[in-house]
Amino acid sequence: MNADPLLLVSDHVGGSVHVLTVPDGIEAHRLTGRHLSEHAGFLALPGGRTACVDDRRGELLVLDPFGHELVETAIPVAVPSEHLACDPSGRWVAVTTGLGKNGSPWSDLLTVVDLVTGDAARVRTRVGEPGVTVVGKGDPLVVLRHREPGALTVHRFADLLDAPPGCPPVTPHACLALPDDGHGDAHVPYDGQVFAATGEGVHRARREGDALVPEPAIPWGSPARGWYLRFDPRRRVLWSTLRGGPADPLRWPEWTNQAWRHDLESDRTTRPELGRGLVFRLALTKDHTAFTRIHPDGDELVLLDADETVRRAPLPAMDGAPRRGGTPWEGVQRRAVAASPGTDWVAVTRGGHGEVHVFDAGTACEAARLKLGTPLHHGGHATLRTRDDGAEGDPVGR
Repeated sequence: MNADPLLLVSDHVGGSVHVLTVPDGIEAHRLTGRHLSEHAGFLALPGGRTACVDDRRGELLVLDPFGHELVETAIPVAVPSEHLACDPSGRWVAVTTGLGKNGSPWSDLLTVVDLVTGDAARVRTRVGEPGVTVVGKGDPLVVLRHREPGALTVHRFADLLDAPPGCPPVTPHACLALPDDGHGDAHVPYDGQVFAATGEGVHRARREGDALVPEPAIPWGSPARGWYLRFDPRRRVLWSTLRGGPADPLRWPEWTNQAWRHDLESDRTTRPELGRGLVFRLALTKDHTAFTRIHPDGDELVLLDADETVRRAPLPAMDGAPRRGGTPWEGVQRRAVAASPGTDWVAVTRGGHGEVHVFDAGTACEAARLKLGTPLHHGGHATLRTRDDGAEGDPVGR
């Protein structure tokens, strides 16, 4: 079994999953015929394992990159998958459904899975693109974040798992109102706090019994807002990227971007500048936070040190990259960024070229350039794990 950090890279268009050692790029595993959901992403589980959804086969996969066999478990779930999350123990998983290749929301199916027993159930909730968290401390609760109308709805996991066959509709056990524009979810597993990003700020609630009690929202402190939210278990910090500027997606090169960092211990928020263009998901290393910035004048990896010093490393251009006058996400190449809180390696994909750039976050220097033999159209998706990095402290798929 390998003790080196392992990088999982999914070409969700081409249908392959590659597991490579970092930084030397030796292939440890490969799967073919697997089209993983890029939107639901990878969910960190204990022991260096990860969960994801094969959107074509309709299966929740548990992958063990450090084991002799990569696929540990495959359990049928409803697709197209939108979000997935688990309880703090990594046992109980929930998978929501979204648009897929459709123009508007159409599915109301939610799947819940017990990874220990293999039991699973599908129920009907509400049509939309719900976010999800699974709140533990005793019997877990499934918390769905809905839009239009906005709400946090609460279901007992055990009730959902005991639902009869036939995908019956279920009624929430409890409900909290939210603004209609929620997008982005986080969960602090050891105190039962749930967070949802909206235009007004980050709404939060805490579990009490089988319900949620609202707490004061955290303001963005900026005219911009975050569309992505994640919890950093190593530092007990919430992260997002604030996007400002013109609403027209054709003017995306003018978008402003700030790293939004909220310390849950001190209740202090900081917003370092990242630059203009497209910045979205982020990755957490041992000592840094990594972002990729795409812009017609040049792409770069942006590294934020613990003292919030910003360092930048140029990235080679992508053929088919987003251009001025078009949107940054339709029919274009993109990048994925991956890191592990157990190491300071950072991996960045180069969509359409089948390349992965491996950086040392401590020096901001490229240490290796890996070729996968698959195009990685749309940038693919990636995650980086060490066996005991504690990434499962963020129990939401990324």
